[in-house]
Amino acid sequence: MFITLEGIEGVGKTTLLNNLAEMLRSLNHEVLVTREPGGCTLGKTLRGLLLDSRAQLSRETELFLFLADRAQHVAEVIRPALQRGTIVLCDRYADSTIVYQGYGRGFDVETLHYLNDVAIGGLWPDRTLVLDMDPCKALARARKRNTEQGLSDREGRFEAETIHFHTSIREGFLSWAARNTQRMIVLDAADTPKGLLDQALTAISIQIPFPQPPIPKGEKA
Repeated sequence: MFITLEGIEGVGKTTLLNNLAEMLRSLNHEVLVTREPGGCTLGKTLRGLLLDSRAQLSRETELFLFLADRAQHVAEVIRPALQRGTIVLCDRYADSTIVYQGYGRGFDVETLHYLNDVAIGGLWPDRTLVLDMDPCKALARARKRNTEQGLSDREGRFEAETIHFHTSIREGFLSWAARNTQRMIVLDAADTPKGLLDQALTAISIQIPFPQPPIPKGEKA
């Protein structure tokens, strides 16, 4: 099963990803946690170029660097893991490029869908969880995290965008999810971490087994 997490900056994708992986592993599933950009060898280099707030990238350069990262990520990491029967959890994937470069940068959404389909060889997720919350609160959380971790320059290029940009991205995710309801499910990211995990488990149809009480002697099961 291939599951991706999407949403604007600061909605809690990393926390949910880790909690979801822990839960699935507790149910004896083999799980691979990865991310974009940066989930493969090439991607680690491209991540520095794409997220550095000091980088001056044209929108075309940005688009094709994301596509290059994704193509290699699928070939090197994601597809082999799925072929082994591993559950793959990915922090961002093709939908991010469609929304950020489409609704955010102004590229045609259908063209972006086509280009991503080529890059990933048709490997779309089984489920995409879109974490949604107020952009002002999410952006404040993201900027605070970057400051505390010393990432404001090195990985803060999108956090440095205006609130208008992030509002457009949020609306873009909701619009794109409404067009792809067969695999994209919107979650309330303002929920508690436990509540958000429960939402995610329901969305991916994972039933958590609870221990059954012992049957008293003399009674039939």
